[in-house]
Amino acid sequence: MGLKQTIRSLDVFPRTEEHLLQKTQSGALVSVVGLVIMATLFIHELTYYLTTYTVHEMSVDLKRGETLPIHINMTFPSLPCDDAIDLSGKHEVDLDTNIWKLRLNSHGHIIGTKYLSDLVEKQHTTRNHDDKEHHDDSAKKPHKFSFDKDAENMINKVKKALENGEGCRVYGVLDVQRVAGNFHISVHALNIYVAQMIFGGAKHVNVSHMIHDLSFGPKYPGLHNPLDDTVRILRDTSGTFKYYIKIVPTEYRYISKEVLPTNQFSVSEYFSPMNEFDRTWPAVYFLYDLSPITVTIKEECWSFLHFITRLSAVLGGTFALTGMLDRWMYRLIKALTTPSARGAYR
Repeated sequence: MGLKQTIRSLDVFPRTEEHLLQKTQSGALVSVVGLVIMATLFIHELTYYLTTYTVHEMSVDLKRGETLPIHINMTFPSLPCDDAIDLSGKHEVDLDTNIWKLRLNSHGHIIGTKYLSDLVEKQHTTRNHDDKEHHDDSAKKPHKFSFDKDAENMINKVKKALENGEGCRVYGVLDVQRVAGNFHISVHALNIYVAQMIFGGAKHVNVSHMIHDLSFGPKYPGLHNPLDDTVRILRDTSGTFKYYIKIVPTEYRYISKEVLPTNQFSVSEYFSPMNEFDRTWPAVYFLYDLSPITVTIKEECWSFLHFITRLSAVLGGTFALTGMLDRWMYRLIKALTTPSARGAYR
């Protein structure tokens, strides 16, 4: 009996007889409010526990011999696609081109498609004919006549597209070597004299553009590429846009241990307006360089012990606060409703 009595003395939650308890309307109100608050806090803590968070780490980039994917999706509302718009790079031998060009009417609707490799093959074929022209005098006149006829047809075709207000959308993927480089979009595919006849001078080439998407790898949760949805519209002027891009190699590690290799980047831009002494043609340049630092982003979740600790703290604090509020309300109501108590307070 002495041992049981000793154990009972350790009880910090003594029970009160049921007939000694007094239930009040104020206590019921405080209890309901407290239950609602505790239920709300429980849902909040459970959501917080189930939500992952990210940890960023940095290390030296040790990757070698890999390619860099460049995803591009741009619209040129004032430049037609028909042999007038071209995409080039610093090292064309390193480019694996998978680019499409979509012809757009004046309302922005697609009216035709073209694969960029068709243009590249066509250009190489033209160069081969030009080389043969120097070695075969007998074929010089027919080839020249054929070239002039093709050029005239192209001039008329592009002029008609300009009159109809056609535009061009360029999208696809470039796989390049993982080194610093650049690519640009312009009218360089045209012979300078042909371009002069079509546009009437470099100042009339409108390189207004909208960048719908420009990225250097797949997207991960929370990534925002700074050039997405960029709009640059020129009115009564022309010039060259240059985007200087700093690429940061990135690895995103999901909570499932899956690793997503990609890249994020920062950018600064520069616009150079054309003047009458410029001998260059307007273009949109993307000049990129790679950072030697790799960023690793890891998804992590909170531990169950952390969840229980936070849950106990918020629920226990709410229970204690509602108990204190109930006592205060009970004393206040009793003081206001008991005559002897009002006299004592006076």
